[in-house]
Amino acid sequence: MTRHDSDTYKAIASPPIDDHALDATDLRIVGELQIHGRMTNVELARRTGLSAPPCLRRVRRLEELGILKGYHADVDVEKLGWPITFFALIGLESQKGAALEDFEGRVADWDEVRECHMIRGGGDFLLRLIARDPNHQNELTRRLTDLDAVARVVTLQTIRTSLSRAGIPL
Repeated sequence: MTRHDSDTYKAIASPPIDDHALDATDLRIVGELQIHGRMTNVELARRTGLSAPPCLRRVRRLEELGILKGYHADVDVEKLGWPITFFALIGLESQKGAALEDFEGRVADWDEVRECHMIRGGGDFLLRLIARDPNHQNELTRRLTDLDAVARVVTLQTIRTSLSRAGIPL
């Protein structure tokens, strides 16, 4: 949940699953883990002013609440052989729930689809995809246009990414 405060959106303490509010220490834990997800519990406890056992209990509670959803490595996709990132704006022939869910289910199985967003205004879905080379990108675009219920596909290739942030401002 967010609120408007001086033209900046800031997180407030209201977890979506539990009636227990997050306190400043919980938010410090989340903030530290967003930046340094591999740190030990002992280091996290030191940075947040807790001893290790209560810190671990808080982390586990944040995981159980679904606030901490996972821990991931930030990889260089180009160095791993995926130099092309592109977006696809998808328009479907129908916006009925079954058509939307069918599309989501189909593209969820593609390893190259890294994000799928249902959107409003100008299309139905925005996908972020990665490809190994231009031929692979063309193949993915063709696969998208060949899907049932897809009326149009507009692709936008990324030239450079100057900013990519994970997490949220706390």
